[in-house]
Amino acid sequence: MSYNVRGLKDDRAVLVEVLRAAEPDVVALQEPPRGPLGGPRLRRLAQDAGLEVAVSGGGARTTALLVRPGRTVTHPATMRLPSAFLRTRRGIALAEVDGLLVVSVHLGLSARERSRQLVRLVPVVAAAPAVVLAGDLNEGPGGQVWRRLALHLRDLAPSSGPTYPAREPRARIDAVLGSRGLTATRARTLADDPASRASDHLPVVVDVSWA
Repeated sequence: MSYNVRGLKDDRAVLVEVLRAAEPDVVALQEPPRGPLGGPRLRRLAQDAGLEVAVSGGGARTTALLVRPGRTVTHPATMRLPSAFLRTRRGIALAEVDGLLVVSVHLGLSARERSRQLVRLVPVVAAAPAVVLAGDLNEGPGGQVWRRLALHLRDLAPSSGPTYPAREPRARIDAVLGSRGLTATRARTLADDPASRASDHLPVVVDVSWA
C-alpha cells in the first residue's frame, strides 16, 4: 500500500478505518506526522491500524514504512534526498520485508528538484534484484520520473486510476513500481467515501508475488 496521509491533518479515525480495511502487509507512507511528537503519533497510528513502524525518522524525513506484525524486516534504512532551497527536506525509507526491498518515496514539487533526487534514488533501485518503489512522485505517468524509473522498474498499477486530490481525483501521482521479476495479481486505488475523507491523496494497493 502506498499512502500520503498529509501529516494526519484530516480525519484520523477514518484513516485508521481505511488502513484496517485494506489489510496491507506493508505501507509505504508519505507525509507522516513530524516534529517533536511525530514519532509517538506515528507509532499510535500504526498500533491503532494493527501495524508496526519499521522505518521512520532520520533521513526518511517525509516518508516511513509500516508493516503487519509477523513480517520479517531486515536492513531498515533511511536516505536523504537533495531538496530545493527553502523547500521541504525530503528522503526515502527502505527495508527488506520478507526478502523484498520496499522503498517509500516522496519527491519534490518541481521538475528540477525531482531530477536531482533521481540521481540519488535510481542507484538504489537499480542495484536491487527484487524491489517495490511506492510513493508520491508529484507528477503523472509520462513525466521524467516515470520515464527514468521505467528503465529499471515497471508500473504495477497501470489501470488503478487517479489518486489526487482525493475528493475529486484527476491526477495519478501516487505510484507503485516494481522490478520485472514481480507480478501484480491485483491493483486498485481505494476511492470510496472513507478514503476520500482520510487524506488529500487516495491510497494505492497492489498485491505482489515474486519467485
